[in-house]
Order: sequence, then C-alpha cells, then structure tokens
Amino acid sequence: MNRCVRHAAAFCLLLLLALLANATRVQIVSARGYAADPANRRADIALYARPRGDILAGTRRVTGSRSTDGQLRYVRSYTDGPLYAPVTGFASQTYGASLLEGTENDLLDGSSPALRERPLWQEITRARQRGGDVHTTIDPAAQRAAFDGLAGRRGAVAALDPATGRILALVSSPSYDPAALSGAGPSVTAAWKRLNDDPEQPMLDRAIRQTYPPGSTFKVVTAAAALESGEITDVRARTVSPDPYRLPGTDVQLTNEGAGCRDASVYDAFRYSCNTVFAKLGADLGSQDVVTQAELFGFNDGDLRIPPSVAKSNVDTVMSPDQVALSSIGQYDTTATPLQMAMVAAAVGDSGRLMAPYMVDRVTNHAGTTVSTAHPHLLHQAVGARTAGQLQMLMEAVVTDGTGTNAAIPGWVVGGKTGTAQHGLANAGTPYAWFLSYARPPGSGRAAVAVAVVVEDADAVRADISGGGNAAPIARAVMEAVLKGPAAGLSPPSGS
Repeated sequence: MNRCVRHAAAFCLLLLLALLANATRVQIVSARGYAADPANRRADIALYARPRGDILAGTRRVTGSRSTDGQLRYVRSYTDGPLYAPVTGFASQTYGASLLEGTENDLLDGSSPALRERPLWQEITRARQRGGDVHTTIDPAAQRAAFDGLAGRRGAVAALDPATGRILALVSSPSYDPAALSGAGPSVTAAWKRLNDDPEQPMLDRAIRQTYPPGSTFKVVTAAAALESGEITDVRARTVSPDPYRLPGTDVQLTNEGAGCRDASVYDAFRYSCNTVFAKLGADLGSQDVVTQAELFGFNDGDLRIPPSVAKSNVDTVMSPDQVALSSIGQYDTTATPLQMAMVAAAVGDSGRLMAPYMVDRVTNHAGTTVSTAHPHLLHQAVGARTAGQLQMLMEAVVTDGTGTNAAIPGWVVGGKTGTAQHGLANAGTPYAWFLSYARPPGSGRAAVAVAVVVEDADAVRADISGGGNAAPIARAVMEAVLKGPAAGLSPPSGS
C-alpha cells in the first residue's frame, strides 16, 4: 500500500472516530439537555401521537381522546366535564395536568413501566406503550345527586364508603368543562384566563382543596374528646353550662340561637346545637385533649393523598382557654375540607375506625389486564367502639328529633350533624351551611355511606340559613343514590 493510500485510510478512520464520538456525545452525554430544550417538539409530538388512557367512573369512561389535524394529533375530551372535573382535573397540551390527570399521568400517557407487557423488547425498541385506564371509586349516581343538589351554588360534597375509605362522590360547585383547556392556541389561552379571573373560582376543587370553618359539625369531635377522656360519662346527665357563657379570660359573652341550652345535657345540646355547652366543654377539656382527638380524625395531616393532595384541615395546637372554647364549636382558626368532615362521619359510622380515603380503585393496561389494585388500610382508630356507639346515638337523635330531620331516609338509620359556620369581618358574611351524615341498615353498627356537604351561598335570609335546611337534603339525596345502587352491595331493609 503506497503512502497516499495509507494517509487517506488513516484520515478516513479519524473522521469515522470523530463521527462516532460526536454521535455518542449527542445521544448519551447531551441527550437530556436536548430532550429538555423547549424548542424540541419531538417529545410532545410522540406524546400526543396516540390516544391517552381513560378515567372511568363505574363502567363509564368519563374521558376520551379526540383526533385533530394538528401536529399534536390527539387532544383530551370529556364526557360530562363539569360533573367530573373535581375528579379528573384537566389534561392540557398548553398548561399541563391537574388532579387525577396529573397524579396518574404516567399511567394515562403510557410512560409508566407498570404498563409494559414486554419490558426488555420495549426498552430496546423505545416503543411507547399505549396508555392505561384509571378506574375510580366514584359512584356515578352519587356524583350526579351531589352535583344536581348543589345546583350551581358555591359549595362541595364528599361521600365515602366508611368500611373501605372508597370515595363515592367528590363534587365542587360551580364547576367548569376541562375540555376548554385540552388543546393549544388562542381559544385555550382565552379559556385559561377567563377561568382563572372568574371570581367564582370554578377551577378550585372545594371538596379537597378548600377549607372552611366547620361550625357546629365540629361538635362531633368535641363530644368524642369528652367521651374518650372521661370528662363526660353520661350524655343524658345535665351539665353545668351557663347561658350566656363568658369565654374564659375575656368579657365576651357567647350565646345560642335558641332557648333551652342552659345546663343542657350533652344529648340535648348536641340535638339542638348549643354553642354554650360545647364551648365550655372544650375549655374544660383543654387544648391537648381537643387537638389530640381532632388529629385522630385526620386534622393537621398535611400528607393526605387520594392520590391528589388534600389541603390540611387545621386545629391550632397552641391555644388559650377562650380560643379552645371557640375551636370546640368549629370557630376561631379551626378549618376543614368537606372530605375531612366526611371522614369524621365515616369514622363514627364504622365503630370508630377511620379508613384512609382513596379515589383510584385499580389501573388496567390497554388490553384490560389489571396492573395495580388499591388496598384499603386503617388510617387511625379515631375513637373506641363504645364511644362510637354513643356518638351514633347523638347523631341519630339529630335526625329523628333535632336539627337534621331533613336527612331522614325511610327504612334506614341516619345519623347527622348540622352546622352554620360564621365567617367574614365581625361574622358579617353569609354563614356557611354544613351537614355531615351517615346511613346504616337497622340492627347494624356499621354505616354503608358517609357524606359531608357545605353550601357557601345558601339561598336564604341570614337568620334562616342552616345546615339542616340547605345542606341536609343534598346529603340525603347522595346517600339514597348510594344505597339504591348496585355498588353498595346492599339490599334495602325489609319493610322499606
């Protein structure tokens, strides 16, 4: 081989090595940087080249994928979007994803390793697995009953299966259609601005992301603390409770909406929601007992996921006696999400057991094979079985002969608690109307469903607003929908 050929061969080899080195740099060393470059559209094009997996409520697909002529071929579509928006959230090509669309994104878009049927082959080929389907715990009938009951008024509903923690309904009102945010372009940008500027906050998931003063519904927690600590041993015995009651260390006189609360028993004070009795009871207990009991029901837990994150329901851990008194009737700085108050009702209705709430029952791949299943687990033993039985007696008296008669369901035993929470400067705002409840078959100590309802803008004059009048009928409709449905696994009691 002559000299020129050798030089040419060496030069070609050098070029080949340089090419290989550059390819290695591009594909391995710099790959992450190129992939993350906002100008790189390949990832988005690949992501939206196939339909997204669906979210289901019962057997119904409440999401879908719609083909377009754009470079990003498929956009998200929704069936009854406003009805299920507090569950699904949105999946947008422009603004990302929220709620289940966000937390289950890798399963829905097919990037989760759990969906791979042939992991080694897909790792070699880099082929994108088709998205899986997320099967929720939502009962469509209960969801519809809650949505129709709120009828566009600001508020929220949360319903649970006390035995498992399955979330049966999660509604926030007013709502919005997530389809308006699905694609890209000026119309999506305009919809995003309109929704975010709306003073009604339709994109706020009030059921899990908004906290409210729980008002008198918190008296369930206070009563539980008194019974568990031994401060109250006989709920029918008269208490020493002046009316009006002067808050400890202050000149503030606390009064009641109605008469008959002076020295009332816990049984009567609970039925008729006497603030003075429960405020004094909370002050006598002290902050430690009240806070400990509240935390056993789920308050002050900032790590709750269903799997979307849930706003922390709050009870201050350091309070003066007057602040404890106000907290014990659901005022001061005490706040709760509707889901939290549904958890309180569920624990009472299930012998004191508080199951961790969850909204995803199982996930299947595109072939229908189950790849993951939820496993119910105990979050806390909120109260003992004996205390739970006494709380059931109190809550059931509210419905049979108290402030919550609007929640009664023929043939079922219903327990409830009304609440009218003051708020605003000098409590001048329209009060929030609360109701929490459960329903159980006669003769059974375990409830089949638990519900919490809050109505922010109850359509009534201030003096007439109450949880029993505005929120209880909604709770009753949701419970009836669950009890009549096949998902409950129950037969109506005989004689109903």
